[in-house]
Amino acid sequence: MTHHTRATLRKRLSALGLTIAACAAILILVSRMSILDRLMVYFPERALLATPADVGLRYDDVYLTAADGVRAHAWHIPGESDVTMLWLHGNAGNISHRLDNIAVLREMTGAGVMILDYRGYGLSDGSPSERGLYADAEAAFAYLTSNLGLDAERDVVLFGRSLGTGVAAELATRHRVRRVILESGFTSIRNMADRSRPRWFTAVVMPMFDARYDTLSKMPSIESPVMIVHGDRDEIIPFDMAETLYAAANEPKRLHRIRGAGHNDTHIVGGPDYFRALRQFIYDDE
Repeated sequence: MTHHTRATLRKRLSALGLTIAACAAILILVSRMSILDRLMVYFPERALLATPADVGLRYDDVYLTAADGVRAHAWHIPGESDVTMLWLHGNAGNISHRLDNIAVLREMTGAGVMILDYRGYGLSDGSPSERGLYADAEAAFAYLTSNLGLDAERDVVLFGRSLGTGVAAELATRHRVRRVILESGFTSIRNMADRSRPRWFTAVVMPMFDARYDTLSKMPSIESPVMIVHGDRDEIIPFDMAETLYAAANEPKRLHRIRGAGHNDTHIVGGPDYFRALRQFIYDDE
């Protein structure tokens, strides 16, 4: 073998090694796509700042086991009626950050509330993922219908907020319930990226995300009555996404626009009209 041949062989082997290394790196990245999700989609906090007792509510600590064995934590707050909301929160903090909202929601609607911390949030085990959040919500739904004996179509309301709208929509495709409320929701993670990121990001980075939360595609499969609630000054999720979700939903459906509300102050800016609209939607067949 000549010197030139050996040099050529070394170059080819070197190039092959780089290719193999690059492929291995891509495989590792793909196998751990959820890392990107955890950096850009989920912002959990572990420490609970308070409990419902701190805002004058009687409650039960509930620990659920999802189908994949992960244990999740929730609070069940009984209401004045048999109707209970499964309240699915957004992507940041934990259930203790929603206590003021939950307290006034229970007071103004009379419904019970079960508020769930997804895996990786608060006292729940594991790490968040789209599939995992769906499993956690399914476990909470099973608790309401099996452990508490609620009739899903008569007693259960799915209330999703922000990221939780994607979780609620998925659950609603699997079960008929009394009502589905989607507040401050988006059409999909991809559509959100299209609105807020440069084109190269959606073309190159988005395929590596595990999270999709394609709520828009699920709307036609939801057979329960749907209410879309959104602030028309939402600085994170544009109001036209609410209109798009509403257009895709089956009848009966409602769209409640909260004039002047942003992403996180809907129940404050909406005031009595907001709670009146929720109560009417929840109980309008009684």
